[in-house]
Amino acid sequence: MDPVVVPIDGVLDLHTFAPGELKGLMQDYIDACLESNIYDLRIIHGKGSGTMRSRVHALLEKDFRVQRFKGAPADAGGWGATLVKLKRT
Repeated sequence: MDPVVVPIDGVLDLHTFAPGELKGLMQDYIDACLESNIYDLRIIHGKGSGTMRSRVHALLEKDFRVQRFKGAPADAGGWGATLVKLKRT
């Protein structure tokens, strides 16, 4: 299978990824965003049962590069997305 190419634009849509892929994917995506001087992210995890949302939040809580995160407002995905502010280094 060919690798999935994810654009580095500050929006990460997780709909095509399995929960087991999240840790490495999010670490790599945050690395790429920081390299591109992108500090405001929107992670789209979907609404569903909340499992992906919980996993995303758990990973963000442990990442020292994350300044803060919060649920997105309705016009940015609401319950199905999380807004992330990365620390500037």
